[in-house]
Amino acid sequence: MTGHLHHDLDGEHLVDAARLALVAAGEQWTDMRADVFAALTARETPASAYDIADGVGSQRGKRVAANTVYRILDLFVRTNLARRVESANAYVANPHPGCRHDCIFLICDSCGGATHLDDDRMTGALREAARTAGFADVRPVVEIRGICRNCAGT
Repeated sequence: MTGHLHHDLDGEHLVDAARLALVAAGEQWTDMRADVFAALTARETPASAYDIADGVGSQRGKRVAANTVYRILDLFVRTNLARRVESANAYVANPHPGCRHDCIFLICDSCGGATHLDDDRMTGALREAARTAGFADVRPVVEIRGICRNCAGT
């Protein structure tokens, strides 16, 4: 597999990197955006906007509208702070916001976990095939469903 190396961040290092990346993109790091990012990073599996809205609402002590969370998540995807798991209509925090690349998700049908892989050769071939077919602004979405190692017991 042709991938590339990057260092996955977590905890405060990830929050700091996300804040810096968002500000560098010309956006503000507001309290609501910080709360949504914190809720997203706290999840072990991909989270829907409704899951995040419930969590942020509970933490803030007042209801948070899912459409507000959707707008923030869309911003996070555009600025590389989060990735959208298309088949689950859910989101995961990007553990390396400074690294832009296409993601391949392995999604477990048992536990709902999503593992991301980098394979620049595969996604590059998909991009090239799409361009050859006349597509512009290609964004490969590759998701493979199955059972993860933990759930399979191997």
